[in-house]
Amino acid sequence: MKLICIGRNYTEHIAELENEKPTDPVVFMKPDTAILLKKQPFFIPDFSNDVHHEVEILVKINRLGKHIDKQFAHKYYDEIGLGIDFTARDLQSELKAKGLPWEKAKAFDGAAVIGEWLPKSSFKDVNDITFFLKKNNNIVQKGNTSHMLWKIDEIIEYVSKYFTLKIGDIIFTGTPAGVSKVEANDTLKGYIEDREVFSIKIK
Repeated sequence: MKLICIGRNYTEHIAELENEKPTDPVVFMKPDTAILLKKQPFFIPDFSNDVHHEVEILVKINRLGKHIDKQFAHKYYDEIGLGIDFTARDLQSELKAKGLPWEKAKAFDGAAVIGEWLPKSSFKDVNDITFFLKKNNNIVQKGNTSHMLWKIDEIIEYVSKYFTLKIGDIIFTGTPAGVSKVEANDTLKGYIEDREVFSIKIK
């Protein structure tokens, strides 16, 4: 099982990090060891002083696929979730400045939160899903899948050109604006529409 992540998929988030708008989806990977175990706190790693939360809509792949056409992509998932792509921003900035890969800043142990899965059939339109993140009961990130530069089916079409998608693979579809540093004793709660799908304590 692999975690395929899409970066720079919301215009306002691109602006807040002063990145260039990409011409193609930005793709990176996390290993399964990055998944934060259920009911476990997130421990801020000792190699970073600036870990940010990035809340994202997730898609779980339900069948084997390669070179998937966009018009058939909807057949390859039937569950929608929400998660966090924790990012060691200071380390990422250092790596980017040197033109090096981001994995140390994105793929470390515990850097991927995966919340409760909801049936795709419970949504009228996967391209119009509202989601948000609360930090200490204050909304800090809010997004809607309609604002994605590349929609879910387009992402599946694109990544399947390069990687065979397997049952259980998870796609992180990108984060909206509002990312910020987490501190010890913070509580992060993620919502799809008005349903809480995860709650994480920061240590």
